[in-house]
Amino acid sequence: MGKQYAIIGMGRFGSSIANRLYEAGNEVLGIDRDEVRIEESRDFVTHAVIADTTEENALREIGIRNFDVVVVSIGNDIQASILTTLLLKELGVKHIVAKALNKYHGKVLSKIGADKVVYPERDMGERVAHSLMSPNVLNFIKCRRTTA
Repeated sequence: MGKQYAIIGMGRFGSSIANRLYEAGNEVLGIDRDEVRIEESRDFVTHAVIADTTEENALREIGIRNFDVVVVSIGNDIQASILTTLLLKELGVKHIVAKALNKYHGKVLSKIGADKVVYPERDMGERVAHSLMSPNVLNFIKCRRTTA
């Protein structure tokens, strides 16, 4: 049995993570304030919930502390991202991964307890640049991973 993941924010980034985790056989809970995004994600999550994760009671009712990993992939609302991450930490979530929009947002997320901070656009930009400069190296690494 796989791990249990909760993905908060089911936009492009959150949906991509949820989809991959679900395909790998993990239990995935998708959470978003937007009902349309929740409906769109029902095919690639185990459970989907409409909730405002800046509300402590909503997180408690979901049972958020029972998940192995919680990913905060809230889009452009930095305040909601920070408050959600803080609440998750206070509720005792074991491992928090949070998406940052810029370096200052990332610093705050780290200081309040995010275990890992990711910068999707920056990181993907770096990967694309490396693949353009060294396509054979990346292809070799990619092939080695799939055969191992």
